[in-house]
Amino acid sequence: MIQLLTASTLFQVASLAAMVDVDALPPADGERVLLLVDGSQQPELTGGIQNAPGFTDLSRRFDRVVDLGELLFPRRPAQFNPREEDLYLWERLLRRHFDLGDEPLQLFVDSVQVNPTRAMLRIFHDAPFMVHSDGLMSYGPTRNLLPPALRQRLDGLLYVELVPGLEPLLLREFSPRLLPVPTEPLADIVNDLARSTPLSWPAPGMGPAGTGHSSTAMILGQYLAHLGLMDDEEESALHRDMVHEAHRRGATRIVFKPHPSAGPASGREMERNAIELGMGFTVLRDPVLAEVAVAIVRPDVVISCFSTALLSIRALFGIDCAAVGTETMLERLAPYENSNRIPVTLIDALFRRGVPLPADDPAGSRGLLTQLITAVGYCMQPLRLADDEETARRFLAADYLRYAEYFKRRRLTRLALPGGLPPRAGAWGFALRLKRHLPAPLHRPLRRTMRRIPRRFIQGASRVGRS
Repeated sequence: MIQLLTASTLFQVASLAAMVDVDALPPADGERVLLLVDGSQQPELTGGIQNAPGFTDLSRRFDRVVDLGELLFPRRPAQFNPREEDLYLWERLLRRHFDLGDEPLQLFVDSVQVNPTRAMLRIFHDAPFMVHSDGLMSYGPTRNLLPPALRQRLDGLLYVELVPGLEPLLLREFSPRLLPVPTEPLADIVNDLARSTPLSWPAPGMGPAGTGHSSTAMILGQYLAHLGLMDDEEESALHRDMVHEAHRRGATRIVFKPHPSAGPASGREMERNAIELGMGFTVLRDPVLAEVAVAIVRPDVVISCFSTALLSIRALFGIDCAAVGTETMLERLAPYENSNRIPVTLIDALFRRGVPLPADDPAGSRGLLTQLITAVGYCMQPLRLADDEETARRFLAADYLRYAEYFKRRRLTRLALPGGLPPRAGAWGFALRLKRHLPAPLHRPLRRTMRRIPRRFIQGASRVGRS
């Protein structure tokens, strides 16, 4: 059996390499083939995963490397969505192009909720598969419902323990086998890459830490304006706040690592802000993992908004990290089930609110962070995480006022949970309470009926009910 492992980022390649190093993957009695499905929105600018520094060392863990983007060009892998009637043709083509023959396959896929992963699972329709972690996204609930043809072939979930003691919500509705991978092998890989990856430092005297500067802060850009999460002016204000946070923490210089998709002008206003505060500033444009850059520079503090790298850097190196702007993101993310909500919640709770990790909490896996993430996840996807309703209800009843910023009151009202709006707007809550006493076939008709009732009648009925 051939193992076909997909990766859309260099960090995923590094994570898979760590899984191979500690034998977290099932034994392979055939080839272990790495399939690159580059997830970049601008691959022409980022240069491709296979061209990134350190990729050659990582790829030695696999028997072969093949590239879906090369076959599909000029279309991007994320656009790959073959028609149902063409799936058999695509299977023949991919088996021939990737030299897979007629061997049975076992797939290890990253983001099971979107293409090209969905497309690959549909094409290789009889192959069992495991999902491997996609950074912090694994700690959030399943965004899109898996059809029966896919979930019947699900073997388990592999994930790097970036949040020790916290179990992922992804695919929980199917009770998958959870296979956690410790961070130590990933730290070893990152350190090896750091030793073999030279960085270019454009300004004299701005080399790695220890060259005459007393304290260094590294700022990680996320290109949030490009994602539509804020406009350019708001992102500039966010970067200014990050510079001030670095200054407040005693940093005398800043190393800025922009997002790989950011343009050449990124960082210029940040540089002006740093100079005004008397701080040194340099931009690190080398296309390396943020974790590798940190392993080389060894800054005193790493600052970002809600980058996954904050947690991986703290887990791998124990370096102090700070989150800036997460309060705005918690308010701005829409809809509530936005897949970035759990990463933002985790970063905000750990780095701004100081919530302890489950591994450090006396209550362990039943501690505060687990309860918070479970409650947020249930509010995001109540149908898929129906078994977590009571956990969410108990948490909100006890701690809603302390953690209200992580929830939307209208969502709590619709779910009839503590913290919802007053009864005047609570007709949806009544309907959801009623739903719990109705058989499943009547749930959808009830929702359709509620949507058809004009709001003024719902509010009027609520007022009559209180009078």
